[in-house]
Amino acid sequence: MKTKTMYIKGMLAKYAMYIAFVILIIVLSVVSPVFLTSTNVINILRQISVIGIMAVGMTFVIATGGIDLSVGAIMALAGVISTSLVKGESTTPLMVSLLAGLLVGIMCGAFSGFFISRLQVPEFIATLATMTITRGFCYVYTNGRPITGFRDDYKIIGTGSVGIIPIPVLIFTVIVLLGVFFLNFTQFGRHVLAVGGNEKAAIVSGINAARVKFTCYIISGITSATAGIVLAARTQTGQPVAGEGFELDAITAVVIGGASLSGGSGNVLGSVVGMLIIGVMTNGLDLLNVSSYYQKVIKGAIILIAVLSDRAKKK
Repeated sequence: MKTKTMYIKGMLAKYAMYIAFVILIIVLSVVSPVFLTSTNVINILRQISVIGIMAVGMTFVIATGGIDLSVGAIMALAGVISTSLVKGESTTPLMVSLLAGLLVGIMCGAFSGFFISRLQVPEFIATLATMTITRGFCYVYTNGRPITGFRDDYKIIGTGSVGIIPIPVLIFTVIVLLGVFFLNFTQFGRHVLAVGGNEKAAIVSGINAARVKFTCYIISGITSATAGIVLAARTQTGQPVAGEGFELDAITAVVIGGASLSGGSGNVLGSVVGMLIIGVMTNGLDLLNVSSYYQKVIKGAIILIAVLSDRAKKK
């Protein structure tokens, strides 16, 4: 009997996130008749796609036991750099604009990764510095003004669709699939989890922990830049203030998805479900006309519950 009880508790703990997600959908579909309409479902997917893209990269970072506070600022800088190249009558090829935005992500991720992996600067401090410097560059580059009036071929990235599926959702899906592949089915993914689980043991076993960490921050930078490009195209403006506070939503999604803040565990699909929980909850509260102030309180409570749940699993 005791063994059976422990098994049931273990299964409930393992699938608590999915159970909570199903219950949330059921409750919202009952209290709001428009919640499960195709229009609203697509709207939810479109809304979560930007932060969801960031959450994929954040999963790699948190799996190593790190944290990245710079993702929102990287998003903003990638957005303003890429949109500035296709503004007005510019003849700059779209691909050059997109590559410039992605290069911003690579450089910012490499900047943080270098200080963390080579100079042993704490992740919180290194990425906080990157966040501040990058946000400052946003204001310097734009003089504090949004960039508007860029070409339609750029805008379609955020506003277009293939059939009924918005392009941002397709981009999100592709990045999720790539994230799942690299974290779950490659040697690099195994090294990421090994470094996060026990860095010293990983080094003894021959894993280059510094290189793994460095690469993870570059991945986070690339996904943040991609999210910035999508957001700028969707809102049709390159905002130097874009992405403020988005890092908290990305971290929340990853933690809700089952990743441990101490490292050693992480699941891209779990992070997606975590992002879906946040998106569904936010959408449902909007439909119920709940104040955004209360929504912040609820999000904070969810983070606390997720962290406490993680600690309980380790005991």
